[in-house]
Amino acid sequence: MKVLHVEAGMHLYGGALQVVFLLRGLKARGIDCVLACPTGSAIATEAAPHATVVQMTMKGDADVALTGRLRALIREVQPDVVHLHSRRGSDIWGALAARLEGVPVVLSRRVDNPESRFVVKLKYRLYDEVVTISDGIRQVLLSEGVPPAKLHCVLSAVDTAHYRPDRSHQAWFRETFGLNEGELVIGMVAQFIARKGHSTLLDALPAVLAAHPNARVLLFGQGPLRDEISARVQGDALLTQHVQLPGFRKDLDRILPCLDVLAHPAFMEGLGVSLLQAAACGVPLVGGRAGGIPEIVQPGLNGELIEPGDTAALTAALNKLLGSSDVRQRYGQAGRAWVEQSFSIDAMVSGNLGVYGRAIARHAAR
Repeated sequence: MKVLHVEAGMHLYGGALQVVFLLRGLKARGIDCVLACPTGSAIATEAAPHATVVQMTMKGDADVALTGRLRALIREVQPDVVHLHSRRGSDIWGALAARLEGVPVVLSRRVDNPESRFVVKLKYRLYDEVVTISDGIRQVLLSEGVPPAKLHCVLSAVDTAHYRPDRSHQAWFRETFGLNEGELVIGMVAQFIARKGHSTLLDALPAVLAAHPNARVLLFGQGPLRDEISARVQGDALLTQHVQLPGFRKDLDRILPCLDVLAHPAFMEGLGVSLLQAAACGVPLVGGRAGGIPEIVQPGLNGELIEPGDTAALTAALNKLLGSSDVRQRYGQAGRAWVEQSFSIDAMVSGNLGVYGRAIARHAAR
């Protein structure tokens, strides 16, 4: 089998990282893969050991000419199926290219953003099968009228060999971020966009810091709201003392195991790769009850869930975890076990392979 994958993201965020995992797993099973991605994108380098990488211009939703470029690539590589991994225009123009070339097409849906029924009716008829990375996303698509037979939940995966409990870097971690011995660290790893809930966390911090003055907060990531969040922190003496914005980091496998709590009070979230990575590292979680987050955060087992925007609930959850090393240890151990059981790379690869088979069969029948 040969699969043409299309990923339009420039950065190696959660979705693109999942594509790399999939390519690696498919290669191990003897599947020939080709990846089309933007020129200069981070995934081009990461995917090179596992697939033939073709870099091309991808300009987003208005890039109608992408259809032609992908049609030419399809004719060249002759794939058995085309797998579209992102939006930014590749979901529409990639599907049209595959349809025009007579090749089955699969879409991976990684976000729970609602779409109008009119758009859904037109758009989703282009795909033979649709993969959702959480049941939360599947439920959104069902509510918008996508036929159940076309939807398949294949959970995202985390590399548990790479992300694991390992506090041997604790001295490096404290030196790197200027932390003192005995300080407790809350981390958040997310793009600086409104739906991730940074503002909810900042709203909760005064009460959390009153109860735990030895707490520090590290907000990792980049995005359009970073300057706004940074200005809010710098404009408050308490937050300035306790909060850092270290930017986007490529060494999260060393950082996450050193956190005491990971907070992710999102309003919308397809699944939450940073939650998976932190859980794999044995870190207790606090997440918003949104999208696929409840499929990772199990209240009373590996973390706590709050209603999105509920500052008081977030304060209580963080205080509970910061206040008990025993609870943090218990939640962390359970989180590691939960990820190993439910979010393996092997299961994700098997799930996608099954969808490819159904797409080819559906296409042949049509």
